[in-house]
Amino acid sequence: MDKNKEIIDKRKKIISGLEKSYQKLVEFKKYKKSPLIIAKEGKIIEIEPEKILPTTTYTSK
Repeated sequence: MDKNKEIIDKRKKIISGLEKSYQKLVEFKKYKKSPLIIAKEGKIIEIEPEKILPTTTYTSK
C-alpha cells in the first residue's frame, strides 16, 4: 500500500470515529435533556436537545 492510500484510509477512519462520537453525544444530551453548547462565528450558542440533528457529516473547507 502506498503512503497516500494509507493516509486516506486513516483519515476516513478518524472521520468515521468523530461522526460516531457526535451521534453518542447527541443521544446523551437528549437523554439528559441538556443543551448542546457550541461556538459559532465567535459566539457561544445553546442548542436545545430537541433541535440537535442526530447525525452530521464532516466537510472540509
